[in-house]
Amino acid sequence: MEYILRTLTKKEEIDSIIRDTIDKVLVLRFGRSSDPLSLQLDDILYKSVREVSKFATVALVDIDSEDVQVYVKYFDITLIPSTIFFFNAHHMKMDSGSADHTKWVGAFQRKQDFIDVVEAIFRAAMKGKLIVTCPLPPERIPKFQLLYKDV
Repeated sequence: MEYILRTLTKKEEIDSIIRDTIDKVLVLRFGRSSDPLSLQLDDILYKSVREVSKFATVALVDIDSEDVQVYVKYFDITLIPSTIFFFNAHHMKMDSGSADHTKWVGAFQRKQDFIDVVEAIFRAAMKGKLIVTCPLPPERIPKFQLLYKDV
């Protein structure tokens, strides 16, 4: 069976997939199809989608689309690619050692890293938790600096 990563370009499409994905982790990758790091992440997502299909749904969000800017602002997506996780319409957060627990910033280094993260989120969500500790070792977690304006 061929798996295709759906690209969302409208706010209504994002609202619908968040609302309609039940008992599965929803993985939304916010990025650009022209960005090399986004393409690297897309390749990992594409290679992993079959393995996680029983407990996750993966979709891509084009941040250049004018209609999705409300989500870009809401989730403070300033670095791309950024990956956000949901379970039964609840935003799932992950403590990966950074100050921002709301999203995964950057690409996963390998396919198994992505699978491990999604599986950890699924297991925690099934227990009713909304925040998960990242199962990856610190050396495989992308590092970035948060910059605050007017501080």
